[in-house]
Order: sequence, then C-alpha cells, then structure tokens
Amino acid sequence: MTQMMRVIEIGRPGGPDVLTVASREVPKPGPGEVRIRVAFAGVNRPDALQRAGAYAPPPGASDLPGLECSGIVDRIGEGVTDWSEGDRVCALLPGGGYAQYVVTPAAHCLPVPEGLGMKEAACLPETFFTVWSNVFGRGRLQAGERFLVHGGSSGIGTTAIQLARAFGARVFATAGSAEKCAACTRLGAERAINYREEDFVEVLTAEGGADVILDMVGGDYIARNLKALAEDGRLVQIAFLQGPKAELNLAPLMARRQTITGSTLRPQSVLAKARIAEDLAREVWPLIAAGRVAPVMFRTFPLAEAAAAHALMESSEHIGKIVLEVGGEA
Repeated sequence: MTQMMRVIEIGRPGGPDVLTVASREVPKPGPGEVRIRVAFAGVNRPDALQRAGAYAPPPGASDLPGLECSGIVDRIGEGVTDWSEGDRVCALLPGGGYAQYVVTPAAHCLPVPEGLGMKEAACLPETFFTVWSNVFGRGRLQAGERFLVHGGSSGIGTTAIQLARAFGARVFATAGSAEKCAACTRLGAERAINYREEDFVEVLTAEGGADVILDMVGGDYIARNLKALAEDGRLVQIAFLQGPKAELNLAPLMARRQTITGSTLRPQSVLAKARIAEDLAREVWPLIAAGRVAPVMFRTFPLAEAAAAHALMESSEHIGKIVLEVGGEA
C-alpha cells in the first residue's frame, strides 16, 4: 500500500499565496541517503526565491521548498553506516523540507546538538553551512580581524555575528532599526549600524576598514562595500536582495589588493557539502553544546500556514529564524 504524506507545494510562481497543502507519496531513500520524519523545517530566503520562480531546484532534487529540517531518521539507504533508524538529526536538504518526510544525503546530516530541542535544531543547517563556508572558508576570517555582516538580525546575520565573535573576530553589523541593532549587540557585535541613520562606510573606515564583509544586499552596496574594506580585504557575496548588477571602479581594488568572492550553497556537490558538515561537526557543534553559540528563533508556524511564514519573512520584521512545525518534538 502506498504511504502518503502531507506537503506544501508551489502551485505556480508567485507570492506567498501560491503555497498550498497537498498530498504526495512518501519518498524512498536511495544509496547513500536517509529518510527523515520531519519534526520542524526552517524557512529561508531561497525558499521564497524558489516560490517566486527565481531559484530552480538542482537536477534530481525535490520540487518542494525547504532546505533544512530536524527530525528522526526513519529509513536508511544502501551503504549508509553513520546513521541508524531512530537517530535525532538536523540536515541540509536539496529541497523537500516542507513535508512530513524528506530524503537527503546521509553525509549532510548532523546530530541534534546536546541541549537543543528539535525546534532549535531545525534553525541550524542552512545558515551554519552558509556562514561557515563563506565567512571562514572563502572569506578566511581570522581572530583579531574586523568583520562586517549586513542584515545582522537575519538568520544568516545572527549566526555570522555569533560565530565570528566565538572565533575571536571584531564584529560589526548593519540592521534597519534600533531594536534590530540592539539584538546584534546582544549577540556579540561591538558596533551595530542602523543603515537608515548612519553610513557603514564611514563607520568601518574610521575603524581601519573591514577585513571581511558578508553581504546579501548587492546593488549599490557592492561599490560601498569595496570602499569599506581594508587593504587585502575580502568581500563575500551570498545574495542580491537589491540586484546583482553594479558599476564599479576596480582600480582601487587592485591598488589595495582586495578580493571579491561568493557562492551559493544549494548547487554545490554532495561531497562539497559533506565536507562542510564535517567541519561544522568538528569546529562548531562543540560551541553549540557549550552554549557559546545558539540559533535565534523568532516564530513558529504550523506547516499548513507556510504562506503566512513566507509573508512574515519577506516583511523583514523578524529577528532570527522562522520555523514550520511539521511533526513537532519527538
């Protein structure tokens, strides 16, 4: 007998209202994969881009939104030896997280950190994989360096502030209100810049420039970021909320030996993401277990209210992560 599950489908490209509850067959794990009975699923900006028709799933991935979850390993595929049925995990997903069951490469799972519940664990994979690989991998952030993150109150921002501080960097963040700036400083930013009232270029220049900038804004921020960088500074681009195009004078970049780099996580190979998971397990999960780093949660919605969760995320009124409750705490 075919086993069915409840999911959230994207009916057509559009706004939050195109997300609808539907029923689908429960997927089966392939070689090297595990099936997870989903407890909670994180809501992320790429989900909204996919919903709008601007971020297609990679070949072979589920067309359902959802790039991270927590839950219980329900079934293991051929060749999987690191996980067993009944294990509590959180996982980076190629897609399909807005569902009662999802399959993902076993190498992209991590144990639910000691001291965290399933709800909190669902907030970890997408942002921690992204921040670790971009800030510490591509950006090569070192202790004592000056680090600037834009959107400091977002899921990415709250993660980046904490990790950069935990590894000894001096942290600066931008945010759009006094409340959000206060949240950034509570998390470890020594200076939070309200971009509606201050110029982050002036602030960072007065400090000697940023050694690493993590940006998801793009647009006219790209040129301003280069002005805010120190000599040998690195700009790491992970999204373009204001668009990917900018007019730049690259002569100062050459004279000051600056670097522009960036990446997207979802299209990377299974092996590349598995290596990030290994780094996180070794370097970051002990910090979470020790209470030095923690996910920041804003609100939880039932799975059936995914449209409301997307509307809230796109309003930018939240601080930290938004989560969908699917099966709840196990």
